[in-house]
Amino acid sequence: MENLSLAYVTLAFALAVGGGALGASLGSSHERLCALISLGAGTLLGVTLFAILPECLEGVRWWGVLLALASGYAVFFFISKYLYHVCPACAASHFDEAAAHHFSEIAGAMMLALAVHCTADGVALAAGHEAEAAHAPGGHVLNFSLVMAVCVHKVPEGLALGALLLGAGFSRAQTLARVAAVESTTLLGGVLGLVFLPHISAFWLDAVVAHVGGGFLYLAIHAVLGEILKHHKALVLTNFFLGLGLIATLSLLLRLL
Repeated sequence: MENLSLAYVTLAFALAVGGGALGASLGSSHERLCALISLGAGTLLGVTLFAILPECLEGVRWWGVLLALASGYAVFFFISKYLYHVCPACAASHFDEAAAHHFSEIAGAMMLALAVHCTADGVALAAGHEAEAAHAPGGHVLNFSLVMAVCVHKVPEGLALGALLLGAGFSRAQTLARVAAVESTTLLGGVLGLVFLPHISAFWLDAVVAHVGGGFLYLAIHAVLGEILKHHKALVLTNFFLGLGLIATLSLLLRLL
């Protein structure tokens, strides 16, 4: 079972690096990136609404779940406000040509912010695995929904980062190396989760999962609102609800099996 969880974490890492390679090789039109961002945002909101909340409310009081959600949202909010955007895909509308040319001035902060985000992705995948391994109610729904949402989100994440680095003047090889370095923290988060999460109580596991859900809410809201207010409203909404519906359907089917 742990080998399967590590395979999911590795898949998420590989998808992000693959997206980075595409971004470095082909560049990316803003319209295409908006569609991918919105699809990923919809899956993140979907997994929060249809998998994380039902699972966590089984073992934690509603106010505890709200506190955990708020803490996850707050972490990403403050990192984005005072350090740098936690996700290049979710802040794609901010990455104009001028910002790319000044990338060297903020590279360190950006890499640190993205490393926190990617580590959280890895921990989320490990938490889903642990919930299923502990035979928690809805654990299998949570696990597969998390895998789906994180993996869908990783492609535009890598694509946006690769395109940004290429636009900042890095070579394709340098861009791919930096994307891989940042995204490798997904593997770190997965390993840390698999090491430490099996030793905590069911209550704290639910709290960790809800905390992750708060981060997902931030990413989904920030991505969609940022793009709806500026670009491609119909495209954004269509793909957002496609991602949301995908997770809702998956969750329903898994609960019926």
